[in-house]
Amino acid sequence: MTSDIPPAPGNLPAEPNSFVGRERDLAELVAILGRSRALTLCGPGGIGKTRLALRLARILADRFPDGTWIADLADADLADADLEATGAASPVSGPPSAMGLVTAALGIRAEVNRELADTLIDALRPRTVLLILDTCEHLVQACAELVQPLLAACPGLHVIATSREPLGVRGEIIWRVPPLGLPHADEGDCAAEVTHSESVQLFVERATAAWPGFRLNEDNSTAVAEICRTLDGVPLAIELAAARVRALSADQIADRLADKFELLALGHRTAPPRQQTLRATVEWSNELLNPDERLLLSRLSVFHGWNLDMAERVCADDQISSCQVLDQLRALIDKSLVTLDGELNGDARYRLLDTVRELAAEHAAAADEMAGLRAAHRDCMLGIAEEITSVAYIRGDPTWPERVAMFHRVRTDRANFNLALAFCVQHGDAEEGLRLAHALSGYWLASGEVAEGAGWLDRLLAVDAAVPAGVRAKALAVRSELAFEQFDYAAAASYARECLELSEPIKDGNSAAALRLLALTDLMSGHADQALARADSAVAAATAMADEWEEGVALAVRAAVIAAQGDLTEAEKGFQQALDVLRDNNGWGVANVLYGLGRVATGRNDLGAAAEYFGAALALYRQIDARPEMARCLAGIGRIALTRGDLAVAADSLTESMRLSLATGQRLAVARGLQAMAGLASALGDAAQAVRLAGAAQAAIEAIGGQPSASASRRLAQLVDAANENLGPEITSSLLAEGKAMSPHRAAQLLTAPAAEVVPDKAEPAGPLSTREFEIATLAVGGMSNREIADRLFIAPTTVARHIANIFGKLELSSRAQLAVWMAEHGPGPE
Repeated sequence: MTSDIPPAPGNLPAEPNSFVGRERDLAELVAILGRSRALTLCGPGGIGKTRLALRLARILADRFPDGTWIADLADADLADADLEATGAASPVSGPPSAMGLVTAALGIRAEVNRELADTLIDALRPRTVLLILDTCEHLVQACAELVQPLLAACPGLHVIATSREPLGVRGEIIWRVPPLGLPHADEGDCAAEVTHSESVQLFVERATAAWPGFRLNEDNSTAVAEICRTLDGVPLAIELAAARVRALSADQIADRLADKFELLALGHRTAPPRQQTLRATVEWSNELLNPDERLLLSRLSVFHGWNLDMAERVCADDQISSCQVLDQLRALIDKSLVTLDGELNGDARYRLLDTVRELAAEHAAAADEMAGLRAAHRDCMLGIAEEITSVAYIRGDPTWPERVAMFHRVRTDRANFNLALAFCVQHGDAEEGLRLAHALSGYWLASGEVAEGAGWLDRLLAVDAAVPAGVRAKALAVRSELAFEQFDYAAAASYARECLELSEPIKDGNSAAALRLLALTDLMSGHADQALARADSAVAAATAMADEWEEGVALAVRAAVIAAQGDLTEAEKGFQQALDVLRDNNGWGVANVLYGLGRVATGRNDLGAAAEYFGAALALYRQIDARPEMARCLAGIGRIALTRGDLAVAADSLTESMRLSLATGQRLAVARGLQAMAGLASALGDAAQAVRLAGAAQAAIEAIGGQPSASASRRLAQLVDAANENLGPEITSSLLAEGKAMSPHRAAQLLTAPAAEVVPDKAEPAGPLSTREFEIATLAVGGMSNREIADRLFIAPTTVARHIANIFGKLELSSRAQLAVWMAEHGPGPE
């Protein structure tokens, strides 16, 4: 039964090992967050701030129905440092910032011509959320300026920050994270006594993990207690020391710690005492490495997470051969200096703890290796991106699942790609930077990160350096496409024309993309005939270059132009032609064509075909988590279901679409969603709610400077006429004004009735189950999985899981086998 219950929302990482101690600390922090919404965990590096924040968040998860989330701000440190070195201001839409990393963690997208802060506030205002801002010390001012208005505008938001210094915001509770409890010096160091201290418990736990034969006993308890006292209860230092039990006895560890700390502390008297201790511990651990291990550790500091292939590409040379990298990496993992960070696409991922990385980078810089490492890192990331691009947009192999894995690979290495782009900007490497930006364009467009891509391209295009015309033309085509996605059609046309001017003399194939983009901008400008001529030229240019991806995309644009001219039959033929060209290509392009076919089928009133097209596109979009496009498909499915009178499907689809649109901060999609939900409320006979939602939709459209479409205006008039008859003009007018006064988020709260409570006029439900629950129960006992049920009904697997959990709760059952028995007694049974 538990496998059918959807996980709590959020993005907290799994705990890598057992959490030891701090029960009293956690109890105090739980009480603090009961009376304050801003808590900063302060302390030196390695004291356990992040681990404590994550454990606290898990304890409190039930208090935050909209999720517990973490934004790792360490990413901004390296990228921003590189950008600051150029002397130029960091663009709002460019490299990672505190704001950008928070919105990325929450899945909130930037909007055109709107401050990202306003989008973030609007997205969080109605939610009850716990947000962890991790590693704030290098961005204290930026974090304070981010947190203060969020707390003021979002009453359900609680923030936990981890930092080496307080943020300084109003209402902030500053809690100094203490070291773990130490054995009392005035007590005996027998095993029975010292085992009560938290620091000893941690040492024993980690030492046993490093060497299963380790036991705390009377022979080593004094040395273990001494180690913990020498390390002042700092968790990271204790873990590093505990890892040494594979090679050293507890007495040997204690002896080496005492000597080394006394020496190293002399050079850092101005640092806080615990920082001295931690630094000494890491330095000591580094000095215990053999020369090859020490060299590899310093070189690994150039990464923000990596796999073995990346380490071999960047770190291997005549001093460390490629075949040695794995052995040395394994040794660093054993010594707790490198952390195994899960798997991606079958490859193990690794990372360095921040303190270890900082000190390793110092060693690389002292050896005059950092500049060469950064260049090698840039070349590595460029190679990976271009390797992916070279196969991601061709017919045949690799398979679509393999391409999905490539997409997730790019997203996982986003910080590394940004570091490489920053290096290109800093060093004036325009050609390499533009090539990398072109290779990343598919990720930026598919994931909706168009503002980030535009920011990088603007900086790179401004670099005063010689660049081959073909490279610049490709970059301009990408910049045009990003501008089009930002609704900046004039800029998109300008970039496309410049791309065309560079491409035509050299015949490099970029002219097809430029012509396609000019066709789109012509269409948006109302010049449909010119748009069609441009689209025809784009198809011809792509065909001449044997570029099937560009040919398929150009055919889809041509079909969209024809649809806009009103010839839906020819438009459908055009989309089918595009689908034939793209079918064995990248599924993202296929999904876009399927969505276009769904729109055409809807226009032709072929609702069955439209639902199938939208459903097929949705399945592809879900695999790459293209949430705005998912919301678009769900809205199409919901509107079709509403037209057909399938109110349960309409409620499920429209509600999920609305949630996705709200979560990503897309106001136009929210406004259109409110219009559709008003129609659903009317179909359910709730005239009052229908009028409120219609008013809220009208206000949302006006807030973004738009005007309701003619069809939307007709539907509003029909709703108002029906309400006037049922409720009277005075009440209807009051309800309409009430809706207009609502924010979109407040209006969305009217949609709280779960889909299980929506009963279409189709069949009577069985006993306590609604019609929708009975339908899902029938499919479940017929052997279908949650995913298969979701695909059949065009709803999310999490929605199916919620329905099944409700069914089990209502019927007091705990398994599908019991449900099958109940269905046999109360219903017609599975088909």
